[in-house]
Amino acid sequence: MKQLQTNSNIKPHLALLGANIIYGLNYTIAKDVMPEYISPFGFIFCRVIGALSLFWLIYAFTYEKVAKKDLLLLAICGFFGVAANQLMFFYGLNLTSPINAGIIMTSNPIFVLIASAIILKNKITVLKVSGISLGIIGALLLLLFKTDFSFGSETITGDIFIFLNALSYGIYLVIAVPLMKKYKPLTVITWVFTFGAIFVFPFGVEQFTQIEWSTFSSTIWWEFAFVIIGTTFLAYLLNIYGLKNLNPATVSTYIYLQPLLAATFAIWSGKDSLDWIKIIAALLIFSGVYLVSKRKALKTQ
Repeated sequence: MKQLQTNSNIKPHLALLGANIIYGLNYTIAKDVMPEYISPFGFIFCRVIGALSLFWLIYAFTYEKVAKKDLLLLAICGFFGVAANQLMFFYGLNLTSPINAGIIMTSNPIFVLIASAIILKNKITVLKVSGISLGIIGALLLLLFKTDFSFGSETITGDIFIFLNALSYGIYLVIAVPLMKKYKPLTVITWVFTFGAIFVFPFGVEQFTQIEWSTFSSTIWWEFAFVIIGTTFLAYLLNIYGLKNLNPATVSTYIYLQPLLAATFAIWSGKDSLDWIKIIAALLIFSGVYLVSKRKALKTQ
């Protein structure tokens, strides 16, 4: 029994780790495709419609009825978690650098902590604040020691939209919690994307029709598929599974792993080297994630 309980506690953390590995790769991969081959909103249209098709394909075999009274909350989740989140992220990324975006996204867990306190009446504990603080310090150590970032007038519009994206996704993680207590993760994410597609359609359909598919090289096709299947379908599914079993603050704190994972990939591929800054940053980030999730873990044992 204890072994089964331990496994059930580990699985959502592994799911979140997987999702953030995908997100860490997405910053660079999406930038290769956009805007040269696909405009930002056209890309979002492809992402949402592509992932929605996959969600419904699976959901059709495991159908779970949703109460009419919950459709409004699902629509709000679709707005914040899919439409506003993705439209603002890709529009912002198109106008700023991946490093800038990574730095700004460290604000997401702070928004989640505040939103959880206001909406779910969760207490802002010393453990959570300490964990988020350690995560921020660790992530910024990795990001700020790079030389290819710059905040200024040239990136300000993109930076603002990335900031709004972080806020939007933070709200989504919190307001989705009541739905996760009632339905399966697949049910929630399928309906969230259904409503999200409705909101995205008027923004993305024109740019979608302007895509010149014949210009795609094999590499661009692979990167396009990664964003649709990996970053959108799989990562959202893994995140919603994590949210089913963990609190929103824990889910959001995993974002601090993204720059660490990016650095790990760079070291593995020979494009970077291991140093004390990366080691200290890794210790801070893992300590932060542990502290934020500690209380939940103790309660489930």
